[in-house]
Amino acid sequence: MNAHFLNLLLMVVLVVSLDVQALSPHYYDHSCPQADHIVTNAVKKAMSNDKTVPAALLRMHFHDCFVRGCDGSVLLDSKGKNKAEKDGPPNISLHAFYVIDNAKKALEEQCPGIVSCADILSLAARDAVALSGGPTWEVPKGRKDGRISKAIETRQLPAPTFNISQLRQNFGQRGLSMHDLVVLSGGHTLGFAHCSSFQNRLHNFNTQKEVDPTLNPSFASRLEGVCPAHNTVKNAGATMDATVSSFDNIYYKMLMQGKSLFSSDEALLAVPSTKKLVAKYASSNEEFERAFVKSMIKMSSISGNGNEVRLNCRRVR
Repeated sequence: MNAHFLNLLLMVVLVVSLDVQALSPHYYDHSCPQADHIVTNAVKKAMSNDKTVPAALLRMHFHDCFVRGCDGSVLLDSKGKNKAEKDGPPNISLHAFYVIDNAKKALEEQCPGIVSCADILSLAARDAVALSGGPTWEVPKGRKDGRISKAIETRQLPAPTFNISQLRQNFGQRGLSMHDLVVLSGGHTLGFAHCSSFQNRLHNFNTQKEVDPTLNPSFASRLEGVCPAHNTVKNAGATMDATVSSFDNIYYKMLMQGKSLFSSDEALLAVPSTKKLVAKYASSNEEFERAFVKSMIKMSSISGNGNEVRLNCRRVR
């Protein structure tokens, strides 16, 4: 019985290993050699009309991989009684799904039924970074698309209010280290956050303090002006760093100055090991870029449960 169990276990390990090894930068070299180029063109075109596209695509990929692995489940529309991931509370503000749709349409014309939606999203996230002045990299490809997408599972996403212990557990469950946490948080260099994501630091912070004392006072005052206690402006918020359209290390510099938005950003300074990494990347954009590429490849390789290539990224066949 024990020998039978061990054989089954070895088979499972082998299948998982083969699944990981199946991802390769050369996956579409013969079946769809223009795949990278087609996705890049779709991202470029969208960026020329909307400067918020890069942040949207990078965040979309992150949210996809942290729920059911990188299987394109975040792209599926709600249907009937099933409320999909994109309609879960943390994902309501996700946008630019049309970029993936446009890339998929072009790919289906060039090489029908070949390139998965999950791979398109991973490629688009890479392009979002590269076209914003950040690094580029060879994306390992070969992901398959999943059929299950549930809004309730978006509870698994790390919240902007998380402390360092919660972040450690959340990332660790996905095989990501504290180093990966610090590096991937640098993706906040692109984007915009609504007041609801950081108002906990501005109003009734705790029983002793109204405002989070770790916030730079003048920075906190500016945020309070944009996000008053009883804010009624739906889209009010702030940019994640001072150079919102450029992929750089300004996020880390501002974090060191007490000018981060989220509690989860400030949490990176809570322990010596992560604080040291923040300081390292604040002082060297080159070091940050090198590390970001490695952590992005690692995150985008989180195995999903997909087993097909969807012809339409918004719905299953």
